[in-house]
Amino acid sequence: MPDNRFKEMNIKGDLFGGVTTAIISLPLALAFGVASGAGAEAGLWGAILVGLFAALFGGSSSLISEPTGPMTVIMTAILTSMMAKYPETGIAMSFTVVMMAGAFQILIGTLKLGKYITLMPYSVISGFMSGIGVILIILQLSPLLGHASPSGGVMGTLSALPETFLNMKFSELFLGLLTLAILFLFPNAYRKYIPAQLVALIAVTLLSVIFLSNEDIRRIGEIPAGLPSFVIPQFDTEIFTTMLLDALVLGTLGCIDTLLTAVIGDSLTRKEHDSDKELRGQGIANMISGLFGALPGAGATMGTVTNIQVGARSPASGIIRALVLALVVLVAGGLTEPIPMAVLAAIAVYVGFNILDWSFIQRAHKVSVQGMVIMYGVMLLTVFVDLIVAVGLGVFISNIIIIERLSREQVRQVKAISDADDDDVPLTDSERALLERANGKVLFFYLSGPMIFSVSKAISRQHSRIADYDAMIIDLTDVPMIDVTVGLALENAIKDAQDSNCEVFLLCPNEHTRQQLQKFNVLSLVMNNNTYLLRYDALQAALTYVENER
Repeated sequence: MPDNRFKEMNIKGDLFGGVTTAIISLPLALAFGVASGAGAEAGLWGAILVGLFAALFGGSSSLISEPTGPMTVIMTAILTSMMAKYPETGIAMSFTVVMMAGAFQILIGTLKLGKYITLMPYSVISGFMSGIGVILIILQLSPLLGHASPSGGVMGTLSALPETFLNMKFSELFLGLLTLAILFLFPNAYRKYIPAQLVALIAVTLLSVIFLSNEDIRRIGEIPAGLPSFVIPQFDTEIFTTMLLDALVLGTLGCIDTLLTAVIGDSLTRKEHDSDKELRGQGIANMISGLFGALPGAGATMGTVTNIQVGARSPASGIIRALVLALVVLVAGGLTEPIPMAVLAAIAVYVGFNILDWSFIQRAHKVSVQGMVIMYGVMLLTVFVDLIVAVGLGVFISNIIIIERLSREQVRQVKAISDADDDDVPLTDSERALLERANGKVLFFYLSGPMIFSVSKAISRQHSRIADYDAMIIDLTDVPMIDVTVGLALENAIKDAQDSNCEVFLLCPNEHTRQQLQKFNVLSLVMNNNTYLLRYDALQAALTYVENER
């Protein structure tokens, strides 16, 4: 079956897009590879393999995929923990987790669950991403000060900071600060033509080679030419559950990162991506990347936006980008040898700074106090506790708050009247006339909107004085759906009415709602076939019953 994404291929635009994004990816791939602990070559091959296979099998026409800041943070934690427990097989086990994460993404795409991945409150996503940015910055503090990253992740780095500051290497700190200055101060007018990261990488590296000796500066070293070696998957029964959880976190983050970027791409191209196909493509790409010992990746916002802006309109740009990077690795790998580690640390810090959701941080207190608390809470939990705990707790609390707000609104849609002069219920003049003739002996019980479990108490309150009436009409005309708890509340209302010798009339024209009531066995409780499709008919029947009772 031909891939429709290539139909709008623009040779010039796709070529420029591929070359431009390759230039942008090079310093980032090097920085992420070094930051993760897997090495610069792992970052470069991650950019090549993830970018190539995501472009070939994905569901977006112009998405650029590569190792990203969030994915690197998770991969760093996985590598650190695995290497600490299993020095000999830890690397292989870490990349086995990458393959498992890719398999999970393929499963999500195959089950067509892509549309649900990003259904998270924005405050949770913002806090999570900002937390990732903070982690990335903290983990680069030691390399920025001239030392290797200490073990123990964020807490290990923070606890080692006093000693790191006392023994800092001023030459490397100078290079790092100079790199940051270029990244932050590089004029926006020139960023359209050349990425600030590449300018900083080349300029500061040349400066270090000319003015500083190799003995004083830690450098990357030469990247091995040739294809990467296969990684044979390694499993350990003792920590298989841990590996599975790590894979779920890595895969889920990759899904979120990719689909959010794809939405941004859609807004620029006025096209719609295929979420499920994109996730399958990302899963295939990450499985292959893990198989070759390369970093996992996801959709990258900066690369995608640049790719579109220079005219790329098909996945050909992603393929060209991967080929350009592969050429750099296979032919010109020696050029990376003099790059200072402090420069790459500074680039990673800059990426972490940009991951922080500054737009929401600046206005969170104005938008919603609850949203602000959730955002900062998720951010702190992400940094100091655990990623799963942060997202899980954030989503749980956000949903509780949303349910509470919905409940307040839905309770207002549960109304009971017996007087025709009450305007709370939408009745026509003829229907009001029938209710007025009942002289307060008919309780008109009106519900509207989706009825979820939080409404059950309001239903109980409204029919608490059911003994005062001869008949009760339950009007579900404007109810599109009910859940089990509301079904049980209606069942209790009907039983209470019958125990009080109050005849029940049910008005339910919505077929879906009727089917739900049938499943809950509520329809079978209504005696004498007192179920109606029209409000006037139900009122007429209730009035006739009351008049006969008199």
